Amino acid sequence: MSNIRSYIEDFLKNEGYKLQQFSRIADINVGTLSAIIKGTRLISMNQLDQITSAMGLEQGYFYEMYGVECFIESAPHWRRLEPFLYRCAELGKLDIIQQVITHVTDDQSYIDELFNVAESLYNKNMNETALILYECVAASEKYQHSERLALCQYRIFSLHKTLRKYDNLNAAVKFEPYIDKLNEEVQLDAIKDLANIYCAIHLWDKVDAWSRELERKAEFQLKMQSRRRKNKRRLTAYPLFTYTAYANLMISTVYETGGEYDKAIKYMQKYMRIIEIENPTQEDQEIIDLFKKWGEGNRLLYQLMLGQENVIDAYLDYIENNPSEILAGLVNILQSANQYSFNIDYALIRFENQIKLINTDMHTKSGYNDQMFNRVHQEFYYELGRYQMKKRNYSFGMDALLVCLELSSLSKDDLMCIKCLDMYGEYRSEANETQMKKYKNVIEKLSTPTF
Repeated sequence: MSNIRSYIEDFLKNEGYKLQQFSRIADINVGTLSAIIKGTRLISMNQLDQITSAMGLEQGYFYEMYGVECFIESAPHWRRLEPFLYRCAELGKLDIIQQVITHVTDDQSYIDELFNVAESLYNKNMNETALILYECVAASEKYQHSERLALCQYRIFSLHKTLRKYDNLNAAVKFEPYIDKLNEEVQLDAIKDLANIYCAIHLWDKVDAWSRELERKAEFQLKMQSRRRKNKRRLTAYPLFTYTAYANLMISTVYETGGEYDKAIKYMQKYMRIIEIENPTQEDQEIIDLFKKWGEGNRLLYQLMLGQENVIDAYLDYIENNPSEILAGLVNILQSANQYSFNIDYALIRFENQIKLINTDMHTKSGYNDQMFNRVHQEFYYELGRYQMKKRNYSFGMDALLVCLELSSLSKDDLMCIKCLDMYGEYRSEANETQMKKYKNVIEKLSTPTF
């Protein structure tokens, strides 16, 4: 069977190179190169890259072979394995990483090192590779109650999120049992992320429960803060007051979705009080400003949803001054218009250019994660379709409805799909031939099972 040494020997023979010549091209000492070819010296990653380049081959050409020779057929050595993992990650050779670490984790002594590499890759946003390592470490972890296993599961949860509702639900359910095993500060970010996922998939009971748990744990950490050393490294992504404020923001959102706007206002006022802190740092102030912006927008929103048409212009000014809020703001205005029969044509004309960009890469997702943006994206087209249908602008309404149906089918959002199907059934007679054909295509995809 061919190996790297035989490839080098064949290359030298075919190209007519003397060992001395090739050592100069590869910038490797001739004695070292000779020992590598004879098999009396192991080749390092740096030397492998130099030889590959000198042979005129693409980067990583020998990596699969190197992985087999050094880590599968031979006893692995961490001094060689670590740079190999980083180089494979840089070149996107994920299948090779998977193949190698599956064998390496038979030896428990490498679990610590693999976890550290996973954390390093995660911090560098090399998420695909990090996910492979986290999953391997989690599967190999002997101690099922360890903090390291819980942190692996948190990272897996964070990296596994997709646009599909039930993928996210499955990821959340799998992760929940590990939260209490995380460091108490890290738990705050984990619970926040979990609540956000449940918010994106409309499980409001879960959002409420985890938001209240977040508030409880954050308040405890705030009490403990005064007892800690001032130079102790913070483990949370944000200052602690952020989590109590955010918990109340989420609870307010739960009441908003249930139409209980008086209660939503109560919790909005509570998080506005929480952010009134003395001597804020620059980081604190940035977060305070963000909550103030949300509070102002939510105050106008709750008035709007209570049927106060006179606040529409102020709300339009608010979302125009906060471009990241435009999409959600338009959803809210459309919902209120559909509920109270407001005429908001002028608002749609005012934001015509921004609406045209919603389906393009130029539209800003700003503070939304992919799941939350996808949900608001669907709701916009559903409410727009509903508004235009009620106004008897059937062609525009049907186009918007079909966009929503396609988006919800792609993300496997069954509830939104059903709502779209119901509306299409109500206005079926108004669809033109092109729209009927598009509807049929989406339905055929919905009917096709996926595995």
